[in-house]
Amino acid sequence: AKSVTVRWQSTDNTTIEGLYTPPVAVAAGQGPPPLLVELHGGPAQAAQRLYLGSLNSYPLAVFSERGYAIFQPNVRGSDGYGPQFRQALVGDWGGQDFADLQTGIDALVARGLADPNRVGLMGWSYGGYLTAWAIGHTDRFAAASIGGGITNLTSLCGSMDLPDFIPLYLGGEAYERFDFLFDRSPLKYAAAIQTPTLFQHGVADERVPFTQALELYTALSRRGVTTRLAAYPRSGHDIAETG
Repeated sequence: AKSVTVRWQSTDNTTIEGLYTPPVAVAAGQGPPPLLVELHGGPAQAAQRLYLGSLNSYPLAVFSERGYAIFQPNVRGSDGYGPQFRQALVGDWGGQDFADLQTGIDALVARGLADPNRVGLMGWSYGGYLTAWAIGHTDRFAAASIGGGITNLTSLCGSMDLPDFIPLYLGGEAYERFDFLFDRSPLKYAAAIQTPTLFQHGVADERVPFTQALELYTALSRRGVTTRLAAYPRSGHDIAETG
């Protein structure tokens, strides 16, 4: 199936872009297809129109072949739209990026391109952060997959291999902006999460340490939310053998 560029207006009337890939085959009379949303990492990366079967964190071509539409939004903070767009997430993780995601799904539903009752969400790294944030702020998703995801910005701040990453994006160290960083952490909203959630994480991950998955997974499992943790013992931030 061929990916097409879709555009929509976000909450502040900024035009946002993404890629929409219809399922390989849709039976007549079935209505809008189920939708799987994939959020890219970075945040300063971008979904690009590539061969759907190319190497990716998720087997998107398999999902497409099995009847799912694929949506890859380039929310605020993505690369390729100029410095102002890329820097819009400085100090605003979980803010305008989440609004861009929500309005994008709304637009696809309004255009008859997605079944609002069958929407799944997945993302790796920062995409895992936004996935974890989203399920703490809406129940619209039938299921979620958090890959190598950030769940607690306060503990990430001193444990990742890029010590200046969070201070540059969010304005300070954990000991300087603890309340703000925790306000923008998915873990704070764990009690609101009802979405069945799969965690996938490399135990040898130094970029986003494995404990990031454990913190939210433990919270959800103790609350009785349907959840699973897939731990890859010899993998780092990408799921691959480290030797």
